Amino acid sequence: MSQTSEHPAVQILKQASDQLDAFFNSLLGRCAGAPMTLLRSIHYSLSAGGKRLRPALVLESFRACDGSPQRLASAQAAAAAIELIHTFSLVHDDLPAMDDDDLRRGRPTNHKMFGEAVAILAGDAMTTMAFEVIASDADPALIPILVRELAAASGPLGMIGGQVLDIEGENKCLLLVELRELHRRKTGALLTCAARMGAIAAGAPADTLQQITDYGGHLGLAFQIIDDILDETSTPEQLGKATQKDRHAGKNTYPTLLGLDESRHQASLELDQAVACLAPLGARAESLRQIARFVVEREV
Repeated sequence: MSQTSEHPAVQILKQASDQLDAFFNSLLGRCAGAPMTLLRSIHYSLSAGGKRLRPALVLESFRACDGSPQRLASAQAAAAAIELIHTFSLVHDDLPAMDDDDLRRGRPTNHKMFGEAVAILAGDAMTTMAFEVIASDADPALIPILVRELAAASGPLGMIGGQVLDIEGENKCLLLVELRELHRRKTGALLTCAARMGAIAAGAPADTLQQITDYGGHLGLAFQIIDDILDETSTPEQLGKATQKDRHAGKNTYPTLLGLDESRHQASLELDQAVACLAPLGARAESLRQIARFVVEREV
């Protein structure tokens, strides 16, 4: 058994994954009458597994902020919505016009199974489903707040804008401050959003929301640094996808800019800062601490 599989956070992530799988089965049931090929394509990517890190962050942030059972439905809706957005982004990233990947999580990518057109439409559908879930299942008073959070983190100032910066930075040597900004948008925005939505669903006060936000920012950067390291040091069999593609595509990464040792050091610093942000929350935030440690210590 690998070090990662024994990590205390694995059980936390599995619990979130089990809850989410049941929710997605119910959600796809609501779409009865939609073209079956589209539903099969959506289900294919939603059921592919993965760490379920973002929904776990929503749910554990909700618990760390002492969310009540009456508010749980809003957190669950936010958890499902952010995983739908994340999954849509993976489906589109794998397309020939983007990263042109054949494997995702050890299986053929969506467009390899269903064709490019259906894969694009499945990604589009998951985007709309994300906001429909919040609108249908969250507390009416929280719907506009959660929608705004998710849209901002996903859109031109967040994940999608970060993807454009990533493309525009190919075969250029970015400064460290530029690479941090790229990562803050491309990866960090959605991870920070996950933690924030859990806190918002719980009704966290402003100071606690800021602590959660700072935690998410450091966690997001640590995650991307480790992702860059694993792309350099792992095999396709270990990661379930092609490796070292970033280097061959001329993309900017922490290892290419700083080297592996300094990249690991930077990830460790971000982990320390993420954990420090949670100190005011005490023992309630232990699951969030374990998730942060997992992000830096993981092997896949």
